[in-house]
Amino acid sequence: MDLGLKGKNVLVTGGSKGIGRAVAELFAEEGANVAICARNTDEVAKAINALAAKGVKAWGQAIDVADGAALKGWIEGAAAELGGIDCLVCNVSALAVGDTPESWEKSFRTDMMHTVNSVAAAKPYLEKSKSASIIIVSSVSGFEVDFAAGSYGAIKAALIHYSKGLSGQLIAQGIRVNVVSPGNTYFEGGIWQNIERGMPDLFKSAMALNPTGRMGTAQEVAAGVVFLASPVASRVSGTNLIIDGALTKAV
Repeated sequence: MDLGLKGKNVLVTGGSKGIGRAVAELFAEEGANVAICARNTDEVAKAINALAAKGVKAWGQAIDVADGAALKGWIEGAAAELGGIDCLVCNVSALAVGDTPESWEKSFRTDMMHTVNSVAAAKPYLEKSKSASIIIVSSVSGFEVDFAAGSYGAIKAALIHYSKGLSGQLIAQGIRVNVVSPGNTYFEGGIWQNIERGMPDLFKSAMALNPTGRMGTAQEVAAGVVFLASPVASRVSGTNLIIDGALTKAV
């Protein structure tokens, strides 16, 4: 299926590894130009080179998305380098699980406000697109109570609510807004690999909850993100796509 993404300009926060990297790569494979950001300069450079090798424009910067000014500068720079913005994917998370003042502050500044600030900065460019879309990456922890209850789960829930409200506010400007909520997603250097090594009992119990007998992959999440972002999904806005292999029980 041709998703109609060739020549589109896509921004992905946290695009150097994990889910963000898989999303950026799949967009590039579909012919979209991609801009990414992440905190590590070397990882950003390597990802950009890999994306450009797919024959598309690729650009990026090393920034902390919790820095609103730096984030706005990256979005404006990406729009200038690529020639506009057709899609924004807000993917970064502080992964701050807990119930301390520090975990709440990290979750709010990184997960919530990086998304809000990204949307505000990208909106003037998205309004000029003929197929504009915003994808916000939340989590199954945002609509079911699990071990991540506290700052992580509550902020992920707030992102789902924010996205739903935003979808109604922006549809008249031709901008679609959707959420993707992954279940357990395992990849090299990711949180579940770290838990597997450092907290084997938690990893074993989490694995046992997956009816498929395994955790998901970053590529499986990316497939959902890219489809929702594409012109093929032109009628889909305000939805929460759950990619969890039947892990959750909520209706």
